[in-house]
Amino acid sequence: MKIAHTSDWHIGKKLMGRDRGEEFKEVLAEIAGICRDEKVELLLVAGDVFDTYTPSAEAEEIFYSSVRNIASTCAVLIISGNHDDYVRLTAAQALSEELNIYTVGNNLKALDCKKRGNCYPVESGGGYAVFENAAGERVYVNTLPYPNEARFKEGKSDESFSDKMKRWIEYGERAKSDKIPSVFLSHIFAAGGKASDSEREIDLGGARAVGLNLFPKCDYSALGHLHKRQRLGGHIYYSGAIMRFTFDEAGQEKSINVFDLTSGGVQNFKTVPLNTCKKLVRLEANSVADGVKLLETNGDAIAELTLNLKSPLSPSEMSELHAHENLYSLKMSVDSELMPGYMTENEGKSSSQLFSEFYFSKFGTDVPAELLTLFLSLTEEE
Repeated sequence: MKIAHTSDWHIGKKLMGRDRGEEFKEVLAEIAGICRDEKVELLLVAGDVFDTYTPSAEAEEIFYSSVRNIASTCAVLIISGNHDDYVRLTAAQALSEELNIYTVGNNLKALDCKKRGNCYPVESGGGYAVFENAAGERVYVNTLPYPNEARFKEGKSDESFSDKMKRWIEYGERAKSDKIPSVFLSHIFAAGGKASDSEREIDLGGARAVGLNLFPKCDYSALGHLHKRQRLGGHIYYSGAIMRFTFDEAGQEKSINVFDLTSGGVQNFKTVPLNTCKKLVRLEANSVADGVKLLETNGDAIAELTLNLKSPLSPSEMSELHAHENLYSLKMSVDSELMPGYMTENEGKSSSQLFSEFYFSKFGTDVPAELLTLFLSLTEEE
C-alpha cells in the first residue's frame, strides 16, 4: 500500500501577527498534488491540524476545502494533536467519512467501515483501524491522539506517565495480527527528538517525553508534534511541519514522507519536498541602505532583519524599511555614547525562562512547576 505521512499543519497560525491563509492553501494544494502524482492510497495526518482550539471560520474553510481536495485522490486518516480540540475536530465525522476522510479524537471512536474509493477501513475499534486497498493489501494503524489524562478523562492516580503510555499504546495494539504490516500513528514528544521555537513549551523538562522502548513493534511510526523532520531509531519518523513558523526554522526543508508498506516492511521510502511554502531568512546589516538591499534581494522570502546602528532610526528610515512587505520582523542593536553596547536583554530567551526570571525577581524563589505549566498553557504564541 502506498502511504504518505504529514503532520503539524497548524492552519490559522500567524507570523508576527500577519495572516498566512493563502500560503496554507497553496501548501495543502501541493500536498494534494503529491498524493495524486505519487499514487498515494492512504494519507496519515499526525495531529495539530489547527493552531488553536477555536480556529477562525477562515481556517476551518481552508481545512475543509483542502482535505476534501486531497480525499478525491486517497483516503485520509487524521488524529488530533495538542493544539486541536478533538471534539470540534471530529464533529463533522458523519459527513467527512462519506468523503473517505476519517478523524480520530481522544474519545477513540471506531471508524465507519464502508467501501469508499480505492482504499478504506474494513475493520476498526477504539484506537485502531485496518485499511484495505483495491489490491486487497491491508495495513493495521494504531491511532493514538495527543495523550494525557484530561483528554482521556482519567482521574489522578499513582500510575506513572510511562505506565499510562504503555497502557494507551497497548490498547491500540490489541487487535493487531502479525499477518499484516502495521503503523503507529501518534502526536507525542519522543525522547531524543529535537524541538524548535515553534513548538510550545507545554511539557516541561522532558517529563512527558515518551521513551523509545515504549513504542510498539511495527513497520513505521508516523509522529507529529515536533516541527523539524527527523528520524529516531529504525522506524520512528517525524514528517515535520508543512511550513516554517518561526525564524529559527530558517533554512529548514519542509516535506512529506511517502513510502510503500508491504509484508516485507517499508520500501521505496522518500521525502518529497514542499516547494510552495515561503522561505524564512534572517538578515543582518550595518545600515538602513544595506538592509534595504538585502530585503530587495530576498524579495520572495519572509525576512527578519537585524540592524547594527550607531543611532536610533528616524521615522523616514522606519517607513523606508517597512515599505517592503516581506519585512516581518525588525530588530535593532544600537551602539552609541548614550547606550554603549546596548542589546536586547531578553533576546533568545524562551517563555519559560522569562517567566521564571520574572517570578524570581518578584518573590525571590523559583516558580512552582504547576504554576509554570499553567502559564505556558495559557500563553500560546499567536
